Amino acid sequence: MAGDAGQARGGVAEVFGAFLRLGLTSFGGPVAHLSYFRQEFVVRRGWLSDAAYAEMMALCQFLPGPASSQLGFALGLMRAGWGGALAAFAGFTLPSAVALMLLAALGGVLASPVWQGAMGGLGLLAVAVVAQALIGMARTLCPDAARATIAAGALGVLAVVPGVAGMLGAIVLGAAAGLGLRTQGAAAPAAFPALPVGPRGGIVALGVLGALLLLLPLLAAMWPGLALADAVFRAGAFVFGGGHVVLPLLETAVVAPGWVAPEDFVAGYGAAQAVPGPLFSVAAHVGFVQAGAPNGVAGGLIALIAIFAPGFLILIAVLPFWVRLAALNPARRAVEGANAAVVGILGAALHDPLMMGAVRGPVDLAVAAGIFVALTLWRVPLPIVALAAAGVGALRASLG
Repeated sequence: MAGDAGQARGGVAEVFGAFLRLGLTSFGGPVAHLSYFRQEFVVRRGWLSDAAYAEMMALCQFLPGPASSQLGFALGLMRAGWGGALAAFAGFTLPSAVALMLLAALGGVLASPVWQGAMGGLGLLAVAVVAQALIGMARTLCPDAARATIAAGALGVLAVVPGVAGMLGAIVLGAAAGLGLRTQGAAAPAAFPALPVGPRGGIVALGVLGALLLLLPLLAAMWPGLALADAVFRAGAFVFGGGHVVLPLLETAVVAPGWVAPEDFVAGYGAAQAVPGPLFSVAAHVGFVQAGAPNGVAGGLIALIAIFAPGFLILIAVLPFWVRLAALNPARRAVEGANAAVVGILGAALHDPLMMGAVRGPVDLAVAAGIFVALTLWRVPLPIVALAAAGVGALRASLG
């Protein structure tokens, strides 16, 4: 991955608008978010190439924290500097955070059969979006037999070792295979805008992360109001695999001490699955409903910042060093292999959890196929397709 000498090529408002659109429509969980991002920023807006996108996606999969939100933060950083990074985070995250706090205040909304039907329709939308991304990435990242074999091998790894361990293992093995299979030299480094952070900034970010990990427990002992922020920060710092993995860690951190009632946490868990955007936004619900102060909107915002901050600090710490490493030819070969493995990972995710969770019969399959055709051949805008998918799901539920 190499940066060019130019400055960021877009504005903060542009980045915020693009990510707000995704924050309002990106249903389906972390893997689906990566596909939505590709459609928006590679296919629709042309901010970067498929190879560059897959390279950054593979890096974020390696790091602890919320992979899709880290990827969004990196895209905003490259497009419009630090303001763009914060705009990407805000645009993608605030819709789900606000929705979760509103649902915590209202309660009971998610029990409606019509709501559940609408969410089922949006699950079928996620299936179509991931299928679209899988086909597009396979064409560009697996153009030959060697890389197609790596992608198939990644599917095999995940069949034997499912979950986060399998994903990390598939990427490592794909990188190793890339070193051996690419005998005629690696492709040119993927082109990125110059990053506004260098090695010194990366070291500073790593120091801030370490200081917060050491100081927050001490501060929480003196000011109990910081105890939940400390627990949420640690959950965000030590989790691989994103939202689905952080949820059980977060439950242990906040339910066991009695800060959040078990039934409230379960309600937040269900709401986080139902709204668009990152699953880490469940922290807004946790902070909103916690027993002690600060709770409500202030508590929700504090918990939201606390859970995302570690992953962003880790990304900032790694990026400037990765830029230099990935420009070397052996690293390029490894990256090509890792990118091919990412295609396999996406294929595995299309099957489980997306299709296994959303497609429950021939009618669901037909609806998903219709959504796929609308997106890929008719090129209907995503927000319109999302509304139609939710409407079809709600109508089916209302008709019994």
